[in-house]
Amino acid sequence: MVNRRPTLIAALTLTAAAALTLSACGSDDSSKDSDNDKIAGADTGKETSQSPSPSSADVAGRPKITFPSDAKNVFEYEKTGDAAKDAALSDSTLSVKSLNEAIFKGSTGTKALGFYNTDKALESSITYVQRFIDSGDTWVGEIRYFNYDVKLSGKAKAYVTYCSDESKAYVKHRKTQKVDKEAATANSYVLYHSSLTKNADGVWQTANVVSDRGDKACQP
Repeated sequence: MVNRRPTLIAALTLTAAAALTLSACGSDDSSKDSDNDKIAGADTGKETSQSPSPSSADVAGRPKITFPSDAKNVFEYEKTGDAAKDAALSDSTLSVKSLNEAIFKGSTGTKALGFYNTDKALESSITYVQRFIDSGDTWVGEIRYFNYDVKLSGKAKAYVTYCSDESKAYVKHRKTQKVDKEAATANSYVLYHSSLTKNADGVWQTANVVSDRGDKACQP
């Protein structure tokens, strides 16, 4: 692989029905996503940290999600004050985080992946993670998520849109541990449209995601 930045971009985003990025998270109200090795559940503030509150971590048997020390997700959004919207926002970040955890672990069978994703999103997530497994790659650095918006449709459907900044994320070869760094471009920024459904356990599972890489709405 000669040009690693385009390779990372291709891997970071799926197409059409369920385009997903490399991350997800959720939890308390701290100012930065500073503890990436600990995460399990729910209540998010302006910028998420990775340490869940004891109560939220135990809801519906939420699985713990772990990250390596050299990779990080930062989620930036304000709480809406609406309990359902805030829960959907939180679980949407956990969906992304679960996808990344599967990449880091090199497995499509992680508990969190199937816990926070369903339908087309789960199918695409498995395909997406398998690409990393087959290529022998993972990623390092930081991916930032911002410009969140959430809308509800009834009591069990939500739509979450957001941007990602992948300019500080890079492909890492598992075997050699070599990190390939390339300069960021407009395509390092992605607009996402996701749909979520609330299951019987009260978890807002991501059912579908569509992306628009290089969208002007997400450019710095």
